[in-house]
Amino acid sequence: MNPSTHPMTRICQLACGALLLILLVGCTVGPNYKRPQVPAAPAFRGADDAPVATADKATLGDENWAEVFREPELQDLIRTALTNNYDVRIAAQHILEQQAQVRITRSQEFPTLAVGGTGIGAELPDSLSKSISGIGSSIYAGSFNLSAAWAPDFWGLYRRQTEAARAQLLAQVWAQRAVRMTLVEQVASGYIQLRALDRQLAIAKQTLGVRQQSVDLTRRLADGGSAPLSDLREAEELQYTASSQIPQLEQQIQQQENALRLLLGENPGPVAHTDDNALAPPPQDLPVGLPSRLLERRPDILESEQQLIAANAQIGVARAQFFPQLSISASGGVGGDQWSNLFDPSSHTVYGIAALTQPIFEGGKLRGQLQLSEHEKEEMVLNYQKTISGALRDVSDALIALDKTRATREQQTLLVAAAQDATRLARMRYQGGATSYLEVLTTDSDLFSAQLNLVNAQEGEALSLVQLYGALGGGWE
Repeated sequence: MNPSTHPMTRICQLACGALLLILLVGCTVGPNYKRPQVPAAPAFRGADDAPVATADKATLGDENWAEVFREPELQDLIRTALTNNYDVRIAAQHILEQQAQVRITRSQEFPTLAVGGTGIGAELPDSLSKSISGIGSSIYAGSFNLSAAWAPDFWGLYRRQTEAARAQLLAQVWAQRAVRMTLVEQVASGYIQLRALDRQLAIAKQTLGVRQQSVDLTRRLADGGSAPLSDLREAEELQYTASSQIPQLEQQIQQQENALRLLLGENPGPVAHTDDNALAPPPQDLPVGLPSRLLERRPDILESEQQLIAANAQIGVARAQFFPQLSISASGGVGGDQWSNLFDPSSHTVYGIAALTQPIFEGGKLRGQLQLSEHEKEEMVLNYQKTISGALRDVSDALIALDKTRATREQQTLLVAAAQDATRLARMRYQGGATSYLEVLTTDSDLFSAQLNLVNAQEGEALSLVQLYGALGGGWE
C-alpha cells in the first residue's frame, strides 16, 4: 500500500491543512459593534411646551451655509475662515496623523522581511602570518542573509486594533467637520453682533446730534431768561449720556473686528461690515425634520459614535490577550571567505523558529485590561447618549429662542414707536411752556434706551437662526 493513501496519513494531511487554513484565516474575538438603542421623541419641543410639527424631508441643516447666510460680506468672511482658520487646519493635521497611525497599526498583520550582510577584511604583517600556519597575509570574509518574521493574527488581536484605529480616524474626520460647523456659526454670530454694534453706534450718533440741538436751544432760552439754568444742565446731561456711549461702542466694534480676524486666521485689523440685511428677521416655519435625523447629521454625535466603536474594538483586543500567541520566524544566508565563493550554494544556512506562548499567570493584569476596556465602552455609551440628548436640547433651545425673540422684537418695535411719539409730544409741550424739561429728559432717555434694546432684540432674533442652523448640524459641508 502506498503510504500516502493510508487512512491515518490522509486524516493527518487533512488535519494539517485545516489547521493551516485556520491559522491563515483566523477568528476575531470580542463583540461586534451594535448601535445602542436611544429613544428619540417624534418631534422637537418648540415654544410653550408645544412640539414642532416636522416631516421627514430636507431640513435647514441640510442646506449649504451660503443658502442660509446670503449677505455677500458674510459669505466672504466664512469662505476665508474655512480656508485659513487655525482650528480647522489643526483638525486637518489630526486626520493626517491618525491616517499614519492606522497604517502603523495595520502593519502588524503582515510578515516582516529584513535583509542584511556583513563583511570583514584585514591585512596581517608577514611576521604574524608566517608564525601562524594556515593564515595568509590577507583575510576576507563576508555573509548575506534574508530573514522573515510573522505573528499570525489567529484571534484577531491586530484586526481589532486596526478596527479601533480606523474608528479613531473617522472620529477625527467628524471632529474636523464639527470644527467647521462651529466656525461657520462663530463667524456668522460675530458678523451679526458687529452689525448690531454698528446700528447702536448710528443711533447714539443720531441721538447725540438731536440732543446737541436741544442743548443749543435750551442755552439760548436760559441766556434770554426764558428757561432756568437747571433746564440747561438737564439738556447737557442728555447730551453727555449719548456722547459717552459712542467711545464704548467704538471700542466694542474694533474688538469684535479683531475677534473675527482671529477666526479668519489673520492678524488684528478691520473687516467689511456694511450690509443692511444682517439683522433682517429670519423666515418663519423653517424645516427642522425629525429628531432621528440628528443621529446621521450632527458631526459631534457621529464623532461620539466612532469613539464608541473604537472602545468596543478594544474589548476584542483585551480578550485576545488570553489566548496563545504564535510567532514564526525564518532566516537564510550565504557566506564565504572570498568574493568568489560568497554565493556558493554549499555555504548557505537556513533555519526556522516557531514559538507559541500561552499566558498562565500575570497577577490579574489580563483580567484588569478586559474589565478596563469594558468599563471604557460603557462610558462611551453614556457619552454617546449624552451627546444625543444635548443635541436635542440644542435644537429645542434654538426653536424656543427663534419664537420668543421674534415676539420680543415685535413688542420692542411698538415700544420704540410709542417712545418716539412721547418724546415728540414732550418737546412740543416744553416749547409751549406747558411742562418742565424733566418730562423731556425722561421721555428722551426712554426713547434712547428703547432704540438700543430694539437693536438687541433684532440681534437676538438673527442669532437664533444661526443657533438653529448649527443645532441641526448645518455648515460643515
